[in-house]
Amino acid sequence: MKLTAAIANSLWLASNLPALVRFREALNHPAETQMHLLRGYLARNANTVFGKIHGFAGIKNYEDFAQRVPLNEYDDLKRWIERIQRGENRVLTSEPVTHFIPTSGSSGARKLIPFTTGLRREFSRAIGAWTADLCRRHPAAALGPAYWSISPAIQVEPAETSAVPIGFDDDSAYLGGARKRFVDTAMAVPSELRLVSDLEQFRYLTLLCLLREDDLRLISVWHPSFLSLLLDALPACWKSLLQDIERGGCRYSDSLPPTVLRALKLRRLPRRARQLRNGTPANPETVWPRLKIISCWGDGHAGFVKAGLERRFPSAFVQSKGLLATECITTIPFADSYPLAINSHFFEFLDGRGRICLARDLKKNGIYEVVVTTGGGLWRYRLRDQVEVTGFVGRTPALRFRGRAGNISDRFGEKLSEHFVAHAIQQAIGTALTPRFALLAPDEDHLGCRYTLYVEGDVQTGIGERLDKLLCANPGYAWCRKLGQLQPLRVFKIKAGGYAAFAARELSRGKRLGEIKPCSLSSESDWSKHFQGTTSKAD
Repeated sequence: MKLTAAIANSLWLASNLPALVRFREALNHPAETQMHLLRGYLARNANTVFGKIHGFAGIKNYEDFAQRVPLNEYDDLKRWIERIQRGENRVLTSEPVTHFIPTSGSSGARKLIPFTTGLRREFSRAIGAWTADLCRRHPAAALGPAYWSISPAIQVEPAETSAVPIGFDDDSAYLGGARKRFVDTAMAVPSELRLVSDLEQFRYLTLLCLLREDDLRLISVWHPSFLSLLLDALPACWKSLLQDIERGGCRYSDSLPPTVLRALKLRRLPRRARQLRNGTPANPETVWPRLKIISCWGDGHAGFVKAGLERRFPSAFVQSKGLLATECITTIPFADSYPLAINSHFFEFLDGRGRICLARDLKKNGIYEVVVTTGGGLWRYRLRDQVEVTGFVGRTPALRFRGRAGNISDRFGEKLSEHFVAHAIQQAIGTALTPRFALLAPDEDHLGCRYTLYVEGDVQTGIGERLDKLLCANPGYAWCRKLGQLQPLRVFKIKAGGYAAFAARELSRGKRLGEIKPCSLSSESDWSKHFQGTTSKAD
């Protein structure tokens, strides 16, 4: 047991106990909890520009709120967000916007999500309840250091200037205040590694920090492929890592920023090096024998990669995260289920007929689209996440993520949308040529997952490289490409009959011919089996 980490974790968990108690209580009173949140939002923000225009001061109940404030997409809120970018205060929230977090957009390359201290508290309520419940069920996880995933410094240049900082957060940053300090004390990998932009260096340094910890207890990442790719890189640099651990050095010392070098706290660890020589990089349980919990996404496509982690760590508990997004937390793992984060944000739901429901109205096995109002200034915001009600915890619905509403392709968090992809393909092809058929879709082979442009007709050389670059305007796609979760885009040149083959597959799936329309994006894979032609990778 590492005493420093155990003490820090104990203090952190103690600080989360009130969140656990309040969440348990809220689960039995969802309607009252949600109305309390809504009244607070309206009272605090009545004197904002948005609040005055929509008459917050005169809203007496939920029905008034739903009548005065329309459902919003990002494009509906964009003009308000642009005012905040220009430095205007009290636009969407009475609280200052501390920074914008870029994420993939539905109609454009990206969205800028405003982040406030209040929104951070809302995240912290949910994370506090989740982690306190998790460690109550698996107490040994709190006895040693943990790794909460850190994003490398992937540069996504803003298209315009902003008076408010634009940037990503690492996992622990969502906690804030004393809780973040406790977590940072118990972190196996310092947050300063986010400043490393070279992916090879980032992975090496992350592995170096993790290997130094013989008592690693918990790993928290977003998509499980982030951890899988990290482990895949371990055998190739195993000998070098052991040498650095034994000698207290680092192969990249000369090229690292001083801030990162200081944070690494390099020191000789000959005993740990001897331990590692008895292990094998192909079997990570011999490297971290005390690892108790791995937290990662587990729904949809992530479920296949999560199963791979379970095979690699048969003794660890691999827990699926709840439904988390840049904008909000919808569900958390709790009591062997995934209840709505009932006391974090105000939620509404759209059913299959377009009717609005509140949390108290949801029915088991019902399928709904999530609408959220948050302390960050997103008002009646359509997340485009579809969920299914699997049951109830107390009187609060438990939800399972089903997928993205609308035509969205999202394997690892890239969230490519039909509108954005169509525009990118048009730009990549140019105006001189008009192909008879063009479709972008994910595909997998022995090298991993990538997107393929299926195109029929004449196109210029290098279209794959141009399209890959244009898609990187989406920060989610750029991130997945840099991390290696997505391989370079390739081009499949269809000899003839592209649309006919496309329609034939759709007919075989039960669609009527009149319902089949050409589209620029498909989330389905294996289209190469349905078209005749040849493939070529982008350079």
